[in-house]
Amino acid sequence: MGVGLDWGTILVVALTYLSALFAIAHWADRREAAGRSVIASPTIFALSLAVYCTTWTFYGSVGRAATLGIGFLPVYLGPTLLMLLAPLLLRKVLRIAKAQRITSIADFLASRYGHSPLLGGLVALTATVGVTPYIALQLKAVAVSFDALTGGGLEASPAPFLDQGFLIAAVMALFAIVFGARQIDAAEHHPGLVAAIALESLVKLVAFLAVGIFVVWGLHGGLDNLFSAASAVPDLARLFGGDIALEGAASGVWVTTTILSAAAMLCLPRQFQVMVIESVDERQLDRAVWLFPLYLLLINLFVLPVALSGLLTFGGRVDPDLFVVALPLHGGAEWLALLAFLGGLSAAAGMIVVETVALSTMLCNNLVVPVLLRVRPAVLARSADPAPVLLMVRRVAIVAILLFGYGYYRLAGSAYALVSIGLISFAAVAQFAPALIGGLHWRGATRRGAIAGVAAGTLVWAYTLLLPSFARSGWLPASFIADGPWSIAALRPYALFGLEGWDPLAHALFWSALANIGAYVGLSLFDRPGAVERAQAAAFVDVFEPTPAAMPPISPADWRNAASVGDLARVVARFLGLQRAEQAFAGADPDEPAGPERLRLAERLLAGAIGGASARVALASSVSAGAVEAAELLRMLDETSDVIAHSRQLELKTAELERATDALRAANEQLTELDRLKDEFLSTVTHELRTPLTSIRALSEILHDDRELEPEQRQEFLAVIIKESERLTRLINQVLDMAKIEAGALDWRIERIDPAALLAQAVAATEALFLERGIALSVDIPGNLPPVRGDEDRVIQVVVNLLSNAAKFTPTGGRTRLEAKPDGDMLRIAVIDSGPGVLPKDRDIVFERFRQAGDMLTGKPAGTGLGLAIAKRIIEHLGGRIGVEDATAGLSAESGKGAAFWFTLPFVGPHSAQPFNAKSEA
Repeated sequence: MGVGLDWGTILVVALTYLSALFAIAHWADRREAAGRSVIASPTIFALSLAVYCTTWTFYGSVGRAATLGIGFLPVYLGPTLLMLLAPLLLRKVLRIAKAQRITSIADFLASRYGHSPLLGGLVALTATVGVTPYIALQLKAVAVSFDALTGGGLEASPAPFLDQGFLIAAVMALFAIVFGARQIDAAEHHPGLVAAIALESLVKLVAFLAVGIFVVWGLHGGLDNLFSAASAVPDLARLFGGDIALEGAASGVWVTTTILSAAAMLCLPRQFQVMVIESVDERQLDRAVWLFPLYLLLINLFVLPVALSGLLTFGGRVDPDLFVVALPLHGGAEWLALLAFLGGLSAAAGMIVVETVALSTMLCNNLVVPVLLRVRPAVLARSADPAPVLLMVRRVAIVAILLFGYGYYRLAGSAYALVSIGLISFAAVAQFAPALIGGLHWRGATRRGAIAGVAAGTLVWAYTLLLPSFARSGWLPASFIADGPWSIAALRPYALFGLEGWDPLAHALFWSALANIGAYVGLSLFDRPGAVERAQAAAFVDVFEPTPAAMPPISPADWRNAASVGDLARVVARFLGLQRAEQAFAGADPDEPAGPERLRLAERLLAGAIGGASARVALASSVSAGAVEAAELLRMLDETSDVIAHSRQLELKTAELERATDALRAANEQLTELDRLKDEFLSTVTHELRTPLTSIRALSEILHDDRELEPEQRQEFLAVIIKESERLTRLINQVLDMAKIEAGALDWRIERIDPAALLAQAVAATEALFLERGIALSVDIPGNLPPVRGDEDRVIQVVVNLLSNAAKFTPTGGRTRLEAKPDGDMLRIAVIDSGPGVLPKDRDIVFERFRQAGDMLTGKPAGTGLGLAIAKRIIEHLGGRIGVEDATAGLSAESGKGAAFWFTLPFVGPHSAQPFNAKSEA
């Protein structure tokens, strides 16, 4: 590496940058106060999600790529896959959080499972313990990058805590307190915090891209030169070949890491904070679903090239986690190394601040407040305004969390690479995923099942990942990993119950998921949820369903001695201020009973400040000295929740009944229409059958009775009988054809057809009709048409039908034209007449069974109305289309508007875009 920079210079630049973040945050808070919020921007929201990219991304991904090549990618595939599910999963979480005034992921889970204080406290404690290594990761990354820049930094200082890790922890604690713990209502937004995180996301992206461009083109003259040099070294060639990342146990790591990273994107407290709590509109997700994956792509664009360059340049002399800083120093670009340090500092600062704000809210609302309300209520009762007490709790929690993170960094952080530390935390928060995802979609999931699942999974995680990290750091005996506790081989944390040969992360995920999901599902199946659990399950699972307009009233006798409006107003005022309380209960008589609606309102308002579970306890403890006992008030809250659950179920059943009624109504209307069509069809068929039969019978009787009839007259009568018999045969054949088509029993002969010859046969079969009616028939058929595929007899039947209809509707002296021409990969055949045409409203129904369009000249046209219906089914079976439009070309305007009936057939061979799938039956 090049010569290190002066640590004083670095410290001044870092403090100047952090001061700029303070200024940006202050500016954003002032704009929010002025009603011009910056966090309403979808772009700011998407950039704030990039708090996911910590020093793990900025430094650790290069270190992982130096070992596994493209094996660093699963950490980013998981969040990308999760964003693809945003319309189904994340939008639902956002909708629930706003409706329930959720303050954290612990509050989310506690609220889903009946406002359970125990579950909320368990999640808060697990998250704090699980994320502590992740905070240590940030402190370690800043410390080692500082050392890389200075060649030693402050480590030699005699002061026990005067090192860069402690200093960055102190500055981040100050930032988190100032911009993340200034208001008691944790459900409200932190615009200054979000704006600073968005800016940090841009800084770390620009810094990493700048380093990547310098390394590739400044040090190696381009990607080709870099990869050529790396390919000459066999060990390096394997890195960008991909084999090393997918072989053996590494393939299992891909799956494990992808699952863990997807779960972490949803369950990490900081991600839940920026993605759910800080969101002002769920429509912001529409941009985030593509902008956030794009950000992940850009910030990882140069990871592998930087890793290869570092290995080529330093070999094994420099920790790969430090290549991002070491390479610019080696190339003499100290300013770029300083920019890279600021990028890493941004990545660390963003994570630490948001994580500590989220964790402090969870610890305050889900651990400290419930304990104070139940064990030491006098602490809050003595204070007319408990808000300062709660804010102090959160601020102390922020400092304590950072101290724990710093302690882990000093005790165990040196034993792991950056990525390994992060994966320990990912596995911890993944224990929330089954209860969270299951609670969104499974009504039967219960509080006991969720508690058992999270507890079991966390214990297995601690045993298989957390405790071994202390053993590897020397704080536990090394035999704990090698031999298991008390030398019990079956309890080895990396080979539990004999499961050997697995990567430690995959091994831990398997056992923790088995314990977590098994306990969660098992207990839920055999458990019976209470009224509040049922109400909350309905509120979460059916959040997109219409909300009942009003709850059925609870008996007034139940509320005769309940808390008054004034009681609830005083409770809300103590936690949220007098102004909020007056707004909530404006216009109500303070002495009247509160009623279920106002009690639920007070609970919802308090939930935004101290969490759902604590809000219930606060209500009960604060008004118990009045007209109602705490137990009675809690019973009424449960009863109200039960009423809401039953009301929601009633609403859902009513909606289902309405949908079923609409379906039955539509089916009845369809049956009525079919019945009408059937009657009309029978009437038409009877009429059509009677007409030729009457002619045949009358003429046959004349021939039978009058033996002396003139031969010419006899021949004329016989000709009429034959013609009417043919008409009768056609009618019967049409009815039989339609019956066969409907039954799928019509025989088909699919073959290559010469369209010119086929159309010539159809013209010959109908030419006499046109001559008889004095209609001019013209034919426009090119002689070089390619063959089509179809059933020759059926296609002739269609053309004959269309020509016969044209002869029927075209007036004497009119014109009809048959034309054929290619239309892409189809042959288009049209019969154009100069008749009255078909009205636009009738162009769909003429192809339906038993339906005919009226003839403006003759009234109801002759026929059954089956010819065009049969033609439509034949053409569609052969892969074509059929329709009718106005005749606009080739006919004189005075001859009438005219109709053009057309259909298409697929060409055979190279003219066909797709191979024709011949069928033997319909």
